[in-house]
Amino acid sequence: MNGGMIGMIAIYAVIIGLVYLFLLRPNSKKKKQEAEMRNNLEIGDEITTIGGIVGRVVAIKDEEDALIIETGSDRVKMKFKKWCISSVDTVKETTPVPEKKSLFSGFGKKKNSAEAKEEKNA
Repeated sequence: MNGGMIGMIAIYAVIIGLVYLFLLRPNSKKKKQEAEMRNNLEIGDEITTIGGIVGRVVAIKDEEDALIIETGSDRVKMKFKKWCISSVDTVKETTPVPEKKSLFSGFGKKKNSAEAKEEKNA
């Protein structure tokens, strides 16, 4: 009976581990990304609220954890808490990070014609 008990405990441990990996961990990653998105808001960003209101951020009040958005052509201003921001619609340009070359970086990668000519000339 002792061996059966250890097997059953092992099965429960595996099930709990799988639940953590497939349900809890992705949810916490998503929450971190949403918090980062809300903390990186800037004046002028186009946003969408959880209620579907689309507007442009005109002021950020960190002490109240709120922001003021402006909507429509009549420039109606509304105050919202940061937690109600669903998405930031402003596309921000990011500078590409140069790829580090390692000993094995050339293996398994097809070269374009410009890189092949450059190597032949060198």
